[in-house]
Amino acid sequence: MKSSIVVLISVLAVGSIVIFLGFLTNQEFTEISNPYENLEKYKNELEKLSQYNQQLLNDLEEQFKNSDGVNLDQLNEEIKVIKQVVNENKEEFEEIIQKLSELESNP
Repeated sequence: MKSSIVVLISVLAVGSIVIFLGFLTNQEFTEISNPYENLEKYKNELEKLSQYNQQLLNDLEEQFKNSDGVNLDQLNEEIKVIKQVVNENKEEFEEIIQKLSELESNP
């Protein structure tokens, strides 16, 4: 169980980084004529990732509640990491929404 949770957290962190870097590098090659559409797609992908992270956090918290006490420290650390990732995603999501609003108001 310990290794599976570590793998899940690693996959989550790597997935977040890959999506973010993919978006940044993809911007260089896409047409500048429609940045709103690009941001909207990115926002949707970020929202999906955020939902997945929240589900993973809920699962870890449930495991913590049902734990026999042996892995409490490890589960606590994993929950902290997932919460940090969720918070970072929320901040990025808010930035994207703000950029989208700016693009809508300034055509």
